[in-house]
Amino acid sequence: MVGATLPTEQVRESWTPSSEVDRAAVQRELEKLLATSLFISSRRYPSFLKFVVTHVLAGQADQLKERIIGVEVFGRPADYDTHIDPIVRVTAAEVRKRIEQYYQDAGHSQEIRIVMPAGSYVPHFSQPGRTSSFPADSAGSSGQTSMTAEAHPASTRLARSRWGGVFSSVTIAILSVTGLGIAVAAALIWHAAQPSVRKQFWEPFVQSSEPVVFCMADQSQYSTIRLRDAADPLREITLTDSMVTIIIDDVSPLVNIAGFLRTYGKTYRLLGESTTTLTDLRRGPSVFIGAFDNSWTLRLTSPLRFHFANDPEMTRLWIEDRANPDKRDRVIDRPQQQLTDTYKDYAIVARFLDPTTDQLAVVAAGIARGGTVAAGEFLVDAHRMDELLPQLPSDWERKNIEIVLETQVIEGRSGPPHISAVYVW
Repeated sequence: MVGATLPTEQVRESWTPSSEVDRAAVQRELEKLLATSLFISSRRYPSFLKFVVTHVLAGQADQLKERIIGVEVFGRPADYDTHIDPIVRVTAAEVRKRIEQYYQDAGHSQEIRIVMPAGSYVPHFSQPGRTSSFPADSAGSSGQTSMTAEAHPASTRLARSRWGGVFSSVTIAILSVTGLGIAVAAALIWHAAQPSVRKQFWEPFVQSSEPVVFCMADQSQYSTIRLRDAADPLREITLTDSMVTIIIDDVSPLVNIAGFLRTYGKTYRLLGESTTTLTDLRRGPSVFIGAFDNSWTLRLTSPLRFHFANDPEMTRLWIEDRANPDKRDRVIDRPQQQLTDTYKDYAIVARFLDPTTDQLAVVAAGIARGGTVAAGEFLVDAHRMDELLPQLPSDWERKNIEIVLETQVIEGRSGPPHISAVYVW
């Protein structure tokens, strides 16, 4: 292993923008990042990222403390309890994940990189081409070890004889550690060569010759529509029209999943729940977004181990486990949810062969909107999906799989998804 080096592109050197030109370049990269689909549909995440980057560029990194961010960005009172209200920590984790997702695209490899280190609210920056790597062993040191005993005085030879046993022990220890390092490196290389869970999960959809059908929850039709006057945008005119609406939070999973499939050249069709027919679903694989506002999702998941349930008044909604139906720990209380807008939401992510259509179906559906958003994020996040590996059998990619997720929702916005249960059959 002497002389081996790590590929220089693996490690980027941290860089401090010291001039106005450098700071302007970072600012342009920030604006580019905030304009992507990862941030543009949110208010909370862009506000956080812009705040911390701006403070670092202004030399005010010492002000990036949890309480200060909570007060300045999220309008919390100065004495708010950060242990009870984790909005800053949850937001930072989600922003960190979205930044990593952005730079995973090889098309951004030559851009200035904004990094949010784990456990910190202070962003770091790096430039393309500025890298650091482990240096190779120098020829000078190996030249010294080749010197013979005759080149040293007798005192040195005596010292060698006394310390020879120690040197031998150290050599053995070094060789042992080196062997362990080689074994670990081999294991990492083997793991890196394996296809990701995300790739194997979506492989049947990518390989299908038919377009993917997205079945979206839709809402009631309207008989009128308000249009703005081009000459005076403040002036509105109400015209007779009819249209079907969808929830903006349901669009997030659609954009994430459709965008991911498009990277493989996959085409898709978008249908509203009320206009989707069995004939549509029999043509090819389908993705179902939304639960309690999508009857197709409820029908498809009803026979599964994990499925949606509710009380007759629709005030309590939950994910039920057929193996333990009396346990209701994944529940949303609607009156409480509407009162606080801060709660835990739960979602079902599933991929299975639907016996009615004889086609593969994927479900991305939360009890409430936050869960649906989290499900859509999970399905395109390679790192999150790889967390499934310890709970999957070796041949899982040829089987049906169902995952229950949980996410913390704060002020109507979901945090990162976490795996709560997995079932493969």
